[in-house]
Amino acid sequence: MTKFLFKHIDNSGLIVFRIIFGLLCFLEAVGAIFTGWVKRTLIDPEFTFSFIGFEWLQPLPGNWMYVYYIVMGMFGLFIMLGYKYRFSMLMFALMWTTTYLMQKSSYNNHYYLLVLLSFIMVFMPANRYASIDVKQNPSLKSISMPNWCKWVFVLQLFILYTYASLAKLYPDWLDASVIAILMRNKANYPVIGELLQQNTVHYILAYGGILFDGLIIPLLLFKPTRKYAFFASIFFHLFNSIVFQIGIFPYMSLAFSLFFFEPKIIQKLFLKKKPFYEAEAITFPKYKTVLITLFSIYFIVQIILPIRHHFIEDNVLWTEEGHRLSWRMMLRAKSGRITYSVINADTNKAIPIKLNDYLTQKQQRGARTKPDIIWQFAQHLKQDFAKKNIPIKVFVKCYVSVNGKPSKPFIDPKVDIANVEWSHFKHHNWILPSELSLDNNRKK
Repeated sequence: MTKFLFKHIDNSGLIVFRIIFGLLCFLEAVGAIFTGWVKRTLIDPEFTFSFIGFEWLQPLPGNWMYVYYIVMGMFGLFIMLGYKYRFSMLMFALMWTTTYLMQKSSYNNHYYLLVLLSFIMVFMPANRYASIDVKQNPSLKSISMPNWCKWVFVLQLFILYTYASLAKLYPDWLDASVIAILMRNKANYPVIGELLQQNTVHYILAYGGILFDGLIIPLLLFKPTRKYAFFASIFFHLFNSIVFQIGIFPYMSLAFSLFFFEPKIIQKLFLKKKPFYEAEAITFPKYKTVLITLFSIYFIVQIILPIRHHFIEDNVLWTEEGHRLSWRMMLRAKSGRITYSVINADTNKAIPIKLNDYLTQKQQRGARTKPDIIWQFAQHLKQDFAKKNIPIKVFVKCYVSVNGKPSKPFIDPKVDIANVEWSHFKHHNWILPSELSLDNNRKK
């Protein structure tokens, strides 16, 4: 296995991927400014819902988040050009991860993927050709890379797509009702809007999504099917880009194809002046054991995280416990209505509050349906009133609908949410049972 991992192969795919990756990082950062995402998500809110445990990560005051994203975009350009590559890649990874952890209102599995890829790219010898670093220090130049540099990406993608496919194997996806809900607000799209409302199309998209996610990596690895899988990948990702408008990520997904085609093809298409490496020498670096250990731990975590919800009580579609970091992409549509009752703990009198005084409209959507955000908002209220020396209790009446089904009570209205602890690894009993859980309890 070690010989396989450290056998050298041509590095054309990695070099071209670095250039595309850096450009996309730049476009993501700049695009977030010009589309208003930074303003809506990081500047307008009074505070942001961070990942629990990272509450100390809050946006810079005033308009400084614009500067933050400009600097992050510059690091993207440096990555593309191969200028001070390791430093630029590490800084982008840290800055992107910081903004990812400081807000959940715009949670997206693709943002999580970019976190992982950014840190993986720090370890890659991706600046060894066609880079400013090589021009400044010719001794860095190399036309090869260890085989593990390719297979880290392949394994990461295999885990991602496999879990994405398996997660879709549940009734509301299989009867295409989830797709139908997701497509309702696409009806006004020119040309394709009406087509996207057709029941037949919903079934094609539902089962096509399962098959694509489950088979795309094996089909790209198998030479006889590689070309056809690539064309299917182009259609799939361009469709996602047009219909769901999810930024750079369909194009980054297409860029991964560089690691599946023969390096000779990539070299001829993109780096014609680059010599092609054919020696296949095996070299073991001094850090071999550390590298293997590090990536082994990393991939074990990647395999375990998406299945943790199976060890938490009730249905993850209802409770959201174990949903994040699990490649559960566009699986459900949730809506809810909620009332936060704030009670003065000393006088037992109700204190009226308005959500609009605390949360943006975007934040309110999460504060109606996601238990961790509901809990965090109760903690925020508690801290806000503590500044006025008013101890409070927070009770919640919440009704949630999943995938268009009738609304059901979601939070126990008798529990003071402001004064309960949060656990990352077990079920919270103040989240009321889903119908599925109730049915199972009746059978017992």
